[in-house]
Amino acid sequence: MVRIVLKQPRICIAVAMGCGILFLPPFLPTAEISPFSTQNQSPVIQIFGLPSIGRPSLVPARKTELRLIADLANSFIEDQTPGESIILDGQGIRISLDVRYGISKNFEVGLTIPYLIAGGGFTDGFIDWYHSTFGFVAEGRDKAPKNRLLYQYQKDQEVLLKINEPSRGIGDIQLMAGFQLFKSTTKPSRAMSLRTSLKLPTGDSQKLHGSGSTDLSLWITAGEEFRPGIGPIAVFGVGGIMGLTDGDVLKYQQRNWVGFAGLGLGWSPAHWIAFQIQANGHTSFYKDSGLKELDGRSVQLTIGGALALVKFIVLDLGVTEDVLVDASPDAVFHLALRGTF
Repeated sequence: MVRIVLKQPRICIAVAMGCGILFLPPFLPTAEISPFSTQNQSPVIQIFGLPSIGRPSLVPARKTELRLIADLANSFIEDQTPGESIILDGQGIRISLDVRYGISKNFEVGLTIPYLIAGGGFTDGFIDWYHSTFGFVAEGRDKAPKNRLLYQYQKDQEVLLKINEPSRGIGDIQLMAGFQLFKSTTKPSRAMSLRTSLKLPTGDSQKLHGSGSTDLSLWITAGEEFRPGIGPIAVFGVGGIMGLTDGDVLKYQQRNWVGFAGLGLGWSPAHWIAFQIQANGHTSFYKDSGLKELDGRSVQLTIGGALALVKFIVLDLGVTEDVLVDASPDAVFHLALRGTF
């Protein structure tokens, strides 16, 4: 008889638990792959009604989907051209309650209520370490005052925007609706929905809690899930357009039409966990500027996943980085609790 002696029992037990955890009993909660509810959290962009992707499928009839979303964004941007200069240095926290209800199998309605907190923050030191550890460009962040709040834009020697006092309050509320354009009867995971949102100017634009504009968005979300032997893999994408009335923030430079798109991929190696990567982008919200922070396209990349906590409750976690540097915050930490009841 051959005897196997384990000289490191703790390590062996940990490895065994780590391998076996992917095969937990099927009665535990399921982490359904769902697009991240993220948008560009730049202080001069998140005031508009840029929508999140949304699901390709609607909320089931007579069911309610709830999401409590928190995004912590740390921004540091200093840039200038011969006639302009901009500083976006601060920390913003956006907490949103997203409620959607299925009226029928082909129609849903929804409401998003955001609460915004702006301040100098407490994450500057951590962000410096994060960028240094993973090799991201500091762009002068390491030399700037720590925990400062200053959002300032100057053009032709005139200060057109200046926020340097902490604030908190309700942002611009969004009303939403969704229509199921297509859902396969043989493959229910293959679906396409037409979605719309109306953002109302309920937030204080002088504190950058809102834009002062009314924004109407229309977009299509499509997706499909595949089931190879390694676990379900889902792909999803979105494309849409938004029309904006004239707002209060840099009103003479604000555009009235913006396009946006997104693409994502998710993989669930076990039913209680999923890993996701998602890219979101949009055209510029402002014009007549040589600064890419205003008159430039933006692409953000979110990497994270979903973890089933208890029945009906899933936790989404993600970190967002600006793919096009300075067009969005350096880092955004995304957290969302969601469930359908």
